Amino acid sequence: MSYPYLCLKSNYFESKKYHLTPLSNDHIESIRIWRNKQKDVLRQNQNIQKTEQITYFKKNIWPQSKILKPKNILMGFFHMNKLIGYGGLVHISWENRRAEVSFLLDDSRVKQLDLYEFEFSIFLNLIRQLAFQDLKLNKIFTETFDFRKKHIEILEKNSFYIEGRLKSHVCCNGKFVDSLIHGAFNNYER
Repeated sequence: MSYPYLCLKSNYFESKKYHLTPLSNDHIESIRIWRNKQKDVLRQNQNIQKTEQITYFKKNIWPQSKILKPKNILMGFFHMNKLIGYGGLVHISWENRRAEVSFLLDDSRVKQLDLYEFEFSIFLNLIRQLAFQDLKLNKIFTETFDFRKKHIEILEKNSFYIEGRLKSHVCCNGKFVDSLIHGAFNNYER
């Protein structure tokens, strides 16, 4: 069962052989596995258990699809109808028309740097369509740990501009690291 978002005019965003569409119950186990394998780049300290994942989606994600101003919009990211990642808009501030971009790709694809750059760029294009064309948001932003050099390079190649550095903001593997904030604006020209 898929959970379409009431707030979206379209629940399907497509580019080339890729698309975004709402997640279903069938997708959440893959997401759990990908998150557990990549928790060093996420704001996640411990592995997520199966029952925790199911409970989280039942209580926090699926109900959001039924309201006009959800806090989060999570979409599956597909290549030729195969789930390869997920992401969306989180911490949405409707009154300020902004949201944080969330993105995670299948860990096997992340290791192929050229593929990762290509697919992350496609995702950023699709999430811009969702945020700016469909929802008419003013701004989307990201928070990235500064050791993720390739991720940051891809953001900047896709017109996400550095807005700030949060010094020693997060403890990763026992070491404090900086977080970088990048932003992109609706119809913004530099």
